[in-house]
Amino acid sequence: KAFNRMQVFSAAIAASFNRIVYDTLKMTLVTKRIYMKAIVLTEKPSVAREIARVLKCTRKQKGFIEGDKYIITWALGHLVTLAEPSDYDDRYKHWSLDYLPMLPEKMKLKVIKKTSDQFRSINRILQRKDVSELIIATDAGREGELVARWIMIKGGWKNKPVKRLWISSQTDSAIREGFANLKPARNYDNLFNAAVGRAEADWLVGLNVTRGLTCKYDARLNAGRVQTPTLSIIVEKENDIKNFVPKKYWQIIATFSGVSATWQDQHSNNRIYDKEKADKLVAKLQNKNGVIISITRKDKSEAPPLAYDLTELQRDANRRYGFSAKHTLRQIQTLYERHKLVSYPRTDSRYITKDMVSTLKIRLQKIAKAGYSSLVQPLLKQNLKLTTRFVNDAKVSDHHAIIPTDQTVNISALSNDEKKIYDLIVRRFITVLYPHHKYVKLAMMLKLDNENFLTNGKVIIEQGWKKVSTQLKDSDDEETEYKGSLPNLKQGQNITISGIKLQTKQTKPPKRFTEATLLTAMENPGKSIEDKVLKESIKAGGLGTPATRADIIEKLIHGYYVERIGKQLVPTAKAFELIRLVPDELKYPELTAEWEFRLSNIALGKENKDKFIKDIRLSAIALTNHIKSSNLKYEITNLSKEKCPLCGNFMMKFTDKLVCSDRQCAHEQSGKQGKGLSTRRKSFKEKKMNKQLISRFGKQKEQTETLGDLFDL
Repeated sequence: KAFNRMQVFSAAIAASFNRIVYDTLKMTLVTKRIYMKAIVLTEKPSVAREIARVLKCTRKQKGFIEGDKYIITWALGHLVTLAEPSDYDDRYKHWSLDYLPMLPEKMKLKVIKKTSDQFRSINRILQRKDVSELIIATDAGREGELVARWIMIKGGWKNKPVKRLWISSQTDSAIREGFANLKPARNYDNLFNAAVGRAEADWLVGLNVTRGLTCKYDARLNAGRVQTPTLSIIVEKENDIKNFVPKKYWQIIATFSGVSATWQDQHSNNRIYDKEKADKLVAKLQNKNGVIISITRKDKSEAPPLAYDLTELQRDANRRYGFSAKHTLRQIQTLYERHKLVSYPRTDSRYITKDMVSTLKIRLQKIAKAGYSSLVQPLLKQNLKLTTRFVNDAKVSDHHAIIPTDQTVNISALSNDEKKIYDLIVRRFITVLYPHHKYVKLAMMLKLDNENFLTNGKVIIEQGWKKVSTQLKDSDDEETEYKGSLPNLKQGQNITISGIKLQTKQTKPPKRFTEATLLTAMENPGKSIEDKVLKESIKAGGLGTPATRADIIEKLIHGYYVERIGKQLVPTAKAFELIRLVPDELKYPELTAEWEFRLSNIALGKENKDKFIKDIRLSAIALTNHIKSSNLKYEITNLSKEKCPLCGNFMMKFTDKLVCSDRQCAHEQSGKQGKGLSTRRKSFKEKKMNKQLISRFGKQKEQTETLGDLFDL
């Protein structure tokens, strides 16, 4: 009995022990499952706050916001960048032609000092033992991928799960859906490779060429693979304007029944460059009647314009409101991030995908309540007629066209400029869904004493999309067109001419670039390329990307290569000198557009990044050697009579600025009489001047510049 009782007791103890072990293991697993967290890395604090709100993360800490499942943190743009030349070799602290080209065997990364506190905050989170995976939630594009991946590399995040949040709007529903459908980060490795290729190419070409030009010509000259050919386009246009010789010509206009008709010769030319010939024709045709020899009527149908990508939106905003490309991007970025009213802005697509079709009426319903009801209601009452001009999966890569979201609109919360950009996007979205604009084009040919006169008319049958929007043209349309129905006339009918007059006109020089027309030229550099094979190969390329073109224009302006005068972009004397001195390969769009095309292929997995960088290194060598062997001299043609208060050298004069001609000084001040610098700006300038004086005349023996300074045009 005692033995049996002992067995029972032992069994009970064993069972209890097993239960304790089981419960302990279970609790450990449950605890681990509950408390292991994912770090969500965003690009901006504002985006982090919105994601944190949607994911119910409420505990705010320095540099991050924490919840039960997620730790939301943010970069401040780039936190990590490519190392500077001096990080590879101390001799690169000194700017000298003897040390060029600089070609590190392997490119290094470094934490940007200015934002190092936030990097350290992220790094501490990356090392936490309760963090099991990382979710990249930076901007869904090439640069956004680079921001996150470089932080991960520098922070030592290896062999741990990484996922990608890829969304095209910042609405709550889009964020929730995105987190429910996270993608493997490896799906975007090619995009990262393209971003690295772009960054290393800019370093290898930009730094070597910039140092080479600066040292060779003892002038503050900057050059790069995108900005220099862009500047070359502007300078070339200015040369065309300067070399243009205006020429007078005359046109003969006949009027009848309120309609005007223009004389033309047998080759359909309506300009007469010989005044004596024009006078004789007018004298000959006075008091003569005519006969209608032909009337043609053609039914025309004009399709709606395509939806907006970023470049087209920037063009329209510049034409209509004079907005700079940079300003437009800033407004739409706010509409996307803060107000959540539009989709991802940095897109190069003008189409949407089939899976979005079901959301179109919901989007229309939302904007109808924002003051667009009269335009939207006809669309809501019928099935939408969609074509491949709008819905086309094959023409959407990373992001679809810019369209309104399904967010409720509070127009009063928008600034005036935000309202203008939002109105453009909404109207273009509605326009795309409207029917074709239909009209009849009339052409009537008259014969007056064996001389031909032509007039055109247009009879609108259906307004279609033009009820919503009209397209603006970059240049004047010289075609004479009668806006309205022509009188009820018939072929062979005699008509009475009420007047013959001679109009004096003059050929016009090419127009200077506006930001709208320059964006077009940057997007389509192939127009200036004669080689048909190369022209075809770079159709998908261009100078820069939609996301970077605004910055390129601003850098050219900031570096005093281009001045913005009204809407016009005018090159300075400094621009002409740079284009004269820089190697030909960087002047023209062929090479740069080809590089951009190759970067796009890297992003698509069609080309190897290492092969691209190898070719870039060879280009850097060739460009540097070209500069070193040049016999040209830098000439300053815009010197003023004023001397620099800092170093005593003469100042270079620009429209509203004076800039010291000494590259090591580079002091600048207002060039307008009676206008000094603001108190805040003056204080900043005084500090800069003091620093420069100490550096120039103090005990310091060397002066270096940061990578940021080199590209701060």
